[in-house]
Amino acid sequence: MDNQIHKSGERVEKFCDACGEERGHVVASVTKAGRITRVSCPKCGTRSAFKAGAGTTTRATAKSGAPYDCTHTYRAGQSMTHPVFGVGEVTALIEPQKIDVLFPDRMRRLIHSRARS
Repeated sequence: MDNQIHKSGERVEKFCDACGEERGHVVASVTKAGRITRVSCPKCGTRSAFKAGAGTTTRATAKSGAPYDCTHTYRAGQSMTHPVFGVGEVTALIEPQKIDVLFPDRMRRLIHSRARS
């Protein structure tokens, strides 16, 4: 039984019915006792109810990564620390120089692989 107290913005592994695969979701709401009630899929944006049980694992917010640098090339799954948005995890590569990064507050699109001028 999971007696851990959770907070909004944490990550939890859950099967996404809309995407059809197991992926990390963001905790969208919790009860006063700290139990997760709703989660949001960072890829498709679907919000769904959360039931702890088989096939679901929780983890704290993304592990701290290297400082964000727009000249660095990132890959999906990498962690970074942005000076304004905090710790985030790259969820997708968009175009050659754009990435989607999941931060505790929301998904943000950032630049990467930019040549130094």
